[in-house]
Formats: sequence, structure tokens, C-alpha cells
Amino acid sequence: MAKKFLANGLPVLIGSLPLRDHAEGVELVFKYTPEIPLWVQLPAYREEGMIAQFQPGFPGLTLKTDKSFVDTSDPSFDNDILKFYEDYMAVNEGESGIEDSIFAIKADTARGFFSFMEHLRSLSDRPLAIKGQITGPITFGMGLTDQNGKAIFYDEQLRDAAVKLLAQKARWQVKKLLSFGSPIIIFFDEPALAGFGSSAMISVSRDEVATCFEEVVGAVHDEGGLAGIHVCANADWSLILESDADIISFDAYSFFDKLMLYPDHVKQFMESGGILAWGIVPTLNSDDIEKETVESLVTRWETQSTAIEALGFDKTAILAQTFITPACGTGSLPLDLANKVLALTRQVSDTLRKKFGFET
Repeated sequence: MAKKFLANGLPVLIGSLPLRDHAEGVELVFKYTPEIPLWVQLPAYREEGMIAQFQPGFPGLTLKTDKSFVDTSDPSFDNDILKFYEDYMAVNEGESGIEDSIFAIKADTARGFFSFMEHLRSLSDRPLAIKGQITGPITFGMGLTDQNGKAIFYDEQLRDAAVKLLAQKARWQVKKLLSFGSPIIIFFDEPALAGFGSSAMISVSRDEVATCFEEVVGAVHDEGGLAGIHVCANADWSLILESDADIISFDAYSFFDKLMLYPDHVKQFMESGGILAWGIVPTLNSDDIEKETVESLVTRWETQSTAIEALGFDKTAILAQTFITPACGTGSLPLDLANKVLALTRQVSDTLRKKFGFET
């Protein structure tokens, strides 16, 4: 794990919002989470989808009207992948800068990042921390396919290229955001991990997943950032808790009991200073969002945290290692419900912080 950081029950968002205006997204972020703001992803734009946003620079990438894929049958592919590794080595060994490399994130797929940077420059006070995000290597590798429709994760060379691409794009984010003088947090979004161990990923080994995480988390740590892994469904939490991630982001509203199937892993993670990004505010089901209140979610957190208290931690210490977050992004929700999710996240955090003496 990287250097110790106290979350102190502060609110943090997950990147996606149901908007078409990036400036409006920035305003919402700073309205609800000015202490730890993040750049927004707007899935209303196809180029800001989970795979599309971070695939530029991948060798052999072929873009068609309705899809993209890696064409390993193209005569130029061997040269493409050779050039990719040459570029990677040049950046990794400091022979060339990452700023204008193939690993730089561009405005045509991530306008939210650059709108965010512009707003950060206008601030008189720096945030307590700044959050970025990127699609994780498992989800990226299972979501991008070759010309035959086979996920690139199953090709050892393509998987390695994907991991290196994402590691460098995460590194690029840390470098850019560090210029504002705040600690940097990068979340790797990994919804595909919900399928690990199932028939959908039967041939994917634990070691392969762990090796992917080791490289991308290591890239963030090398630049001085904190790394989180976000899974908004159930997963093999032992695999994630055993990684070098500083933050585990999970859907506590629906799957807290699943996380607690691994009490020894949770205890070790907490003892090492790990942070739980507690997705206590529902995002999956509209009825849940409509019925929940600040009071009901605060009660829910206190009830859930009792299970961790039983592992040898008091509630104040638990909250010190807790971010309050939505269970997942709000990009697919109606705007009124997305706004309620953001407001609940802020208000639950404020209530818990006041109750346990973290309010400043």
C-alpha cells in the first residue's frame, strides 16, 4: 500500500453522470464533493463508454461505425505492436515524456478530464485529495475483442499490452493531477470481476488477475498516488483484498454481507490502513433510491459497521478508514434520481462525520 491517507468518512463519487454537458458535471461534483472532487464521464457520448474511453493507443485497434476491435490479421499488426512496446519502453525508462505519448488521454474521448482540470486551476484552495478513474484491466480485457469476437484477455500478448496501456494512462492521470498539490486517488473500475470464478470466466486464473492488478496498481504507486479497485457487484473479495490496492470500493447497499464472507481478509486490510469506499447509497434500483433517506442510510452504515467492529475496530476508527460513496455510477439513472444519489452521499457523510467527531 501507498502512504497512509485518512478518509474520515468524506464523500466520494463514482465517475459517471446522466448529463450531456461536462461543465454542468463539474458543477455537480464541486457542489457535493469539493473536498475530494473527480472528473466526470458522460456515457451519453459513445466515446466515453468504459472501453471506448481508454482504448486509443492500443495496437491494431480498428474502429468501425458501430464497434471497435483489435485486428490481429491485418498485415500491419506486427509493426503496430512492436511500435507500441517501443513507445512503452521509451516512456517507462524515461527516454521520452508521457505527456504527448500514445498513453496520453485526449479531449476527444475524455472531455470531462479537461473541464475538470480547467476548474481546478480556478480554485483558490486546493482539495484534500483529487480522484481520477480508469477502466480496470480485467473489464477492459474482457470487453475489447479481436476480429473474431474473442476477448483480448485470453490472448497473453494482447492482455499484456492492455495492462501496460492502462497502467500508463493511470500514470499519466496521476502526473497531470499532481500539479495541483493534492494527494491523488485513481480508481480502477472492474465490473467484470463479478464474473470471476463463473462459467463466463472459467479459464481465467487467480494468478492472471492478481498479476494484472499488481502492474496497474504499481504504476499508480510509482507516481505517488493511491489506488482503488471499484466493483459494483458481488465478487471474490479475497482476491481484491489481497491486492496492493489502498482502497476497496464496493456496493455496500446490496453486497455488504458478501464482503463479510472474508472476515480475515477484511481485518488484515483494515489493519494495514486500507480504506473501504462504502457504497451505501443505492444506484441499481430506482425504488431503492426513492425510498431511502439520510436517516435510513446512516442507520444502515452503523448496523453494517458493527460487523467490522466485531473484528476488533471501534466505529470511530472504522469511519476514519471509510469513504461514503454511491454504490456505483449514476450515468444510467434519470437526472432527478442521480441528483438524489449525490445529495444522499453528501448528507450521509455529513451526518456520520458530525456524529463521530470528524466535522471540521
